[in-house]
Amino acid sequence: MRIPYAPAEPANPTPENEAIYERIRERRKPRPLIPLDLALLHNPEVADGYNKLVGAIRSKVSVSQALAELAICYVAVLNGATYEWTSHAPLALKAGASRAALEAVLKGNVADESVLSEDERLVLALTEQSTRNIKIDDQLFEKVKARFNDQEIVELMITVSGYNMVSRFLVGLDVTESNGKEMVMPPE
Repeated sequence: MRIPYAPAEPANPTPENEAIYERIRERRKPRPLIPLDLALLHNPEVADGYNKLVGAIRSKVSVSQALAELAICYVAVLNGATYEWTSHAPLALKAGASRAALEAVLKGNVADESVLSEDERLVLALTEQSTRNIKIDDQLFEKVKARFNDQEIVELMITVSGYNMVSRFLVGLDVTESNGKEMVMPPE
């Protein structure tokens, strides 16, 4: 990483900071704090807000987890965030995304009708436009509105937006020293 990681225990062990560390540990259970946490914990309040937001994105949404994980993986591909890809590609498979769909995301073949469902193609087009252009064109947005309800659209947009934030943080600080490393498919 381009700066040292924060310590795994609070440098300033106030009750507030200890509570923040505990909330992050609780979300990560049974795993320990990960490098992303240790980068964010340079500012415990920011780490706490991040933890709450990303925790909600990951576990408090109604949209298909497989679709959300494919979107997150595509954000990683578009932004060159190898650590994000390495973390989320196995989660996409675990959530039910097919290996063929995940491989299409990795290769950028996100319009492949022979591999990707209509929903997957819509979500990936939304992900690409949001990541590259920020603005979603009206034609695509109308297609998304015809397929997903308002809550699902909000959930998809916050997932894509949130993980764009994550990838920019990961790449900007080179968390886990992954910049420039090849993204590969998870083992079978």
